[in-house]
Amino acid sequence: MKVKIKRLDKDLPLPRYETSGSVGFDLLCRESVMVAPQTVALIPANVIVKTPSGYMLMVTLRSSTPRKRGLLIPHGVGIIDPDYCGEGDEIQIQVYNFTDQPVTVERGDRIAQGVFVRVDTPEWSEVSEMRSEPRGGFGSTDHKN
Repeated sequence: MKVKIKRLDKDLPLPRYETSGSVGFDLLCRESVMVAPQTVALIPANVIVKTPSGYMLMVTLRSSTPRKRGLLIPHGVGIIDPDYCGEGDEIQIQVYNFTDQPVTVERGDRIAQGVFVRVDTPEWSEVSEMRSEPRGGFGSTDHKN
């Protein structure tokens, strides 16, 4: 798959897959950002990506980021749509500092990763009823009879 990408700071490398088995490519911080305790901040990822039609670009933290830095993505993952690719559409990583100390992410740090995920757009088929027997409610598969 060929994907158009634009770097904003050409001194930083393009995102890359660190190993041949990596599913996600690392996103680099374009500029140093200090995240105050118990606050949300945006970290610029230095790239604008033209996600191919039929895909979304999922952005999530690297698995080591919460443990090493005390940062989480407040909504779990970021979803980059195929039409988010204009000149001002730099990928931003939203982070929440869950510690009691400021956290600084330095220029060039790898804190997040991107994964292309195939998606489909459904054609809705509205019905007046669903199945007749309810499954049992929220978390119902956790309870055995």
